[in-house]
Amino acid sequence: MIRPVRTRALARAFAWALLALAPAACYYGPYPYATTVPASFDRSYNAVIGAMGDNGLSILMEDRPAGRVVGRRGGIDMTGSVISQPDGSVRVEFTTSGATAQDPQLIDRVTSAYNARMGR
Repeated sequence: MIRPVRTRALARAFAWALLALAPAACYYGPYPYATTVPASFDRSYNAVIGAMGDNGLSILMEDRPAGRVVGRRGGIDMTGSVISQPDGSVRVEFTTSGATAQDPQLIDRVTSAYNARMGR
C-alpha cells in the first residue's frame, strides 16, 4: 500500500512538472506591428493640390520638379511646398500671404484636408 505522504509528494511533483511544461505547450505567433512607409513625393504633391482645391483655392502655378504649388482664394495667396529629405522622407509646408485676416483659418483647413488625403 502506498503511503498518503508519498502520494501527496508524487502529486505535488507531477503538478510542478505540468506547470514547468505548460509554457512550452503554448504557441505565441509573431507579434503584429505596424510599419510606416514614408510618403512618396508624387502622392504628397497630389495631396497638396487636392487639399488646396478642396478649400476653394484656384491653382495659379504648379511646378512639380520644384515641388511648389501656388493658389489663391480672394486676397489670400497660399504656397504649398513638397520637399524631399535626405533620408527619403518628404516634408510638406503651407504658407500664406496677402489678406490673411479675411480667413485666418484657411491654412488650418488646408492642412487638415492634406492630412485627410494622406490618411492621417
